[in-house]
Amino acid sequence: MTAVYTITSGLHDEASVKAISDAFLRQIFPDGEYDFKGPDFKDFGSHDLDLIYVRTGGAEGIFKQLLPEMLARGISRYYLLTSGKSNSLAASLEILSYLRQQGLKGEVLHGSAEYLKKRIQALETVARAKIALHGARIGIIGQPSDWLIASHADPMAVMDRLGAKLVEIPMEELLKEIAQAPSSPAPAEVPMAAEVRASYPGATQIYHALKVLTERYSLNAFTLRCFDLLTTVHNTGCLALASFNADGFPASCEGDVPALLSMMIAQALLGCTGFQANPSRIDTESGEILFAHCTVPFNMVRDWQYDTHFESGIGVGIHGELPEGPVTVFKVSGKLDRHFVAEGNLLYNQYQDNLCRTQAVLKLKPEDARYFLTEPIGNHHIILPGHCADLLNEFLG
Repeated sequence: MTAVYTITSGLHDEASVKAISDAFLRQIFPDGEYDFKGPDFKDFGSHDLDLIYVRTGGAEGIFKQLLPEMLARGISRYYLLTSGKSNSLAASLEILSYLRQQGLKGEVLHGSAEYLKKRIQALETVARAKIALHGARIGIIGQPSDWLIASHADPMAVMDRLGAKLVEIPMEELLKEIAQAPSSPAPAEVPMAAEVRASYPGATQIYHALKVLTERYSLNAFTLRCFDLLTTVHNTGCLALASFNADGFPASCEGDVPALLSMMIAQALLGCTGFQANPSRIDTESGEILFAHCTVPFNMVRDWQYDTHFESGIGVGIHGELPEGPVTVFKVSGKLDRHFVAEGNLLYNQYQDNLCRTQAVLKLKPEDARYFLTEPIGNHHIILPGHCADLLNEFLG
């Protein structure tokens, strides 16, 4: 819920100011879905989104008096709503300038009713996502794979930026659970190669074992050092990860924590964890990039087939067909101090047996494609349906 607080100069006639304010708020919140607090700031900062409606000019001093109390509550970003009438915009600009002088962040919300509705909706979405991630417990099952030398995360940065905690879980604990987990046979009606069908029950054991760990450690997401499963249980985590992600539970491959953080942000903001994949071919002149991986969330694909895992030729991998159309490529760094986001289009799916099983060709702007060859944040990136760069940038801004 959004709360609206007000500051008003005593020099203005309250009756006329109220008439203007009521009409203005009805335009922005036509369904009346906001909590009007007026000049009472005692619970400021306790809602999904708190707006300060600067109703008139001359209210700057009132804000300055309120600021120390709001700072004491740890609030460092302020949204100043203005109708543009009664010199409210001028006062808002003065307040924002003062905030910036104090090293604080803020924004004046001003414009048409349609713009304000859209902007407030975006801010509400970001605020709810941050609340959803705060307190999350992130499992690291078996540590990042040895080749992911640039894909670790800083626990303090994760706590500071997301309010989330990294929880390390030994691979041996997962292996113990796999050994005693129940299994499910491959669906008889689903076509698959004989070797894939033989591996299917073991792949479901991995899923059930991971489910036990998520409950034991109260996890909200996890990353798995999945390649260790190839030599220990002669199977893969691809099926399990596809299932967890389809259920809205972020789960990344190869112990890649920055990829997992990216998927968690995407799920909280957009309701989709995304397709974790690595570029296999890049054309910087056309902006076309081939992304591939052996697992993909079932809820992202229009169709899929079970296959073997590419590198090992064993286990159960997922060959999915992603819908063509608008997509966004996203990745955060392990310190959450840097991110990449680019909008583009998924042109087509392909299948070549010398690559990871789900293969999609995207077209980005050439300058965005060049990023991968000059300043990439690791090799894995997250592909999300639709164009959502604004929301992602807002979250990380």
